[in-house]
Amino acid sequence: MKKRLYLYIITVCALAICLSFNIKSRPVKVFLIGDSTVADYSLENDYKRKKYPITGWGQVFQKFLTKDSLKKVNHLIKSDSAIVVDKAMGGRSTRSFFEEGRWKEVFQSLTKKDLVMIQFGHNDAATDKPERYTPIAAYKDFLRMYVNQTRQKKAIPILITPVARNYPWKDGKLGNAHGNYPQAVRDVASELNVPLIDLTKLSAEFFTLKGKDFVTEKYFMNLDSGKYEAYPNGQKDNTHFQPAGAAELARLVFNELKK
Repeated sequence: MKKRLYLYIITVCALAICLSFNIKSRPVKVFLIGDSTVADYSLENDYKRKKYPITGWGQVFQKFLTKDSLKKVNHLIKSDSAIVVDKAMGGRSTRSFFEEGRWKEVFQSLTKKDLVMIQFGHNDAATDKPERYTPIAAYKDFLRMYVNQTRQKKAIPILITPVARNYPWKDGKLGNAHGNYPQAVRDVASELNVPLIDLTKLSAEFFTLKGKDFVTEKYFMNLDSGKYEAYPNGQKDNTHFQPAGAAELARLVFNELKK
């Protein structure tokens, strides 16, 4: 009898240890939902020829989630591995992302302790594009929905204000091109007690430090003609990023996760 009890206890303890190990070693999924500034263009067909060098910060975020770096964010990512699942898509607002069923796909995939990082705003403010425009009140409602449904799955939502555009500049300082949308994100984060990364503020301050000429040439998609196959006539784009700009944004986001 005692021998059986002893074996039973050993078996239960072994199963508990194995279960604990499996939970810790199971990769946490870090879902990114948002617009073109977050998107992973390398997932598209023939990226190098048709799109490069355009790069969303989500496209280069995985390299910040190595085993060693995860130790710095173990208050959020309780595993020794994490996988970025970048579901951001160009031209999407909080509303169109939901209406197209993109959120449903993410929601159905969510499991306990996953992260959902939410950055919209560029397209919500597009009053001239009714298929994506989302007024402030509705914008807040969609953000609340993403947060609440993420929490239903015992996953962790993180709100992110829209990254700065390369305008307006005044007296050597980069301002806010997004109107009241960044403040709306801050309001929802405060209301629902959600972790917030104020990327509008952080990116504007960082770009200001680097200077207008530098970020225009090195970070944003302002390209000389003939330099890239995808842009034979060059490009003037002060919203989207070259690889160096995307990498710096990803770094800003990861540094905020540490806090």
